[in-house]
Amino acid sequence: MPDVNDQAWPVGVATGIGSMPGERPIEAAAVVFGELPEIPYLPELPARGVGADMLGRTAARLVDIAVDVVPSGYRVTAHPGRVHRRAHDFLQWDLDAFEEASQRSGLALPVVKTQLAGPWTLAAGVELARGHRVLTDKGALRDFAESLLSGLAAHVADLTSRVGAPVMVQFDEPTLPDVLAGSLSTPSGYGTVRSVPAAEARALLATVIEGAKAITGQPVIVHCCAAEPPIPLLRSAGADVLSLDLTLADITDARLLDALGEAWDDGTVFALGLVPSLAPEQSPQLHDVAKPALDLVDRLGFDREFLATRAAVTPTCGLAGATETWAKEALKLSRDLARAFVEPPETW
Repeated sequence: MPDVNDQAWPVGVATGIGSMPGERPIEAAAVVFGELPEIPYLPELPARGVGADMLGRTAARLVDIAVDVVPSGYRVTAHPGRVHRRAHDFLQWDLDAFEEASQRSGLALPVVKTQLAGPWTLAAGVELARGHRVLTDKGALRDFAESLLSGLAAHVADLTSRVGAPVMVQFDEPTLPDVLAGSLSTPSGYGTVRSVPAAEARALLATVIEGAKAITGQPVIVHCCAAEPPIPLLRSAGADVLSLDLTLADITDARLLDALGEAWDDGTVFALGLVPSLAPEQSPQLHDVAKPALDLVDRLGFDREFLATRAAVTPTCGLAGATETWAKEALKLSRDLARAFVEPPETW
């Protein structure tokens, strides 16, 4: 798997997960470019409502598949309706704002990042016309994966033309652990959807990851903010960068520790969620937010320079629930921490 130094990322870098607070794309994009000049990301603004959230935003990029909203959530529909058009409009406004912020920054960008719901989170969160989740129909799963990649190709081409930089893709898979565990409810609410075998989950995810790499020529990030992300499955599916909330991880769990150590030793890069996504009562110091990462490398027996050369820093999750003031501070703190991993303070 690629080392961060062999790709677009410089040493000691930070980025964000995806979402930002508020409803103003121009302001959100300006903050991202101001605080994260190495890997700015296309902000998501779910506070605007239906169509601006992760699922609606991803659905807006699907080709030849339209969705609408019913009381239970997003559902496939025969023709694009108001919700689908709304999601598409949100995305276009966000792209316009991102392009404007890029031009104003004057930066020569090494790479930019965009985010989509991963195939399993998308298939778990969208219903077929008859009300069952897409993930219950293997034919629909294939159609969604193909549509997702077709839409991604168009989106990447558009974004590249706007900012003149390579595009790195992040697939968000917060629901994947529930898919594997079979803990998602059926339409009736009285049962659960069958668990998806790991081999089946891996195969679909690998298809989408390989497709994204072919489209972008860049490493692919998979983000999973669960306490126990399926690290071996994500690695074997081809994820180059694993994005996780390290503050949730129990590094005394031997199984999880082994999975993290094997992945890191094998060349996987980690985007470590370390900075609180919501404002804490007291503003944290760098060492406070660094501690989970320092403890991890110490327990694994790795040199601490791994944190500079083989990891990026992010907030623990998206910033949609934060205040605009804290969102800016969290991105700045992420950047400062990434730089501190390159030149650690003597007190560390």
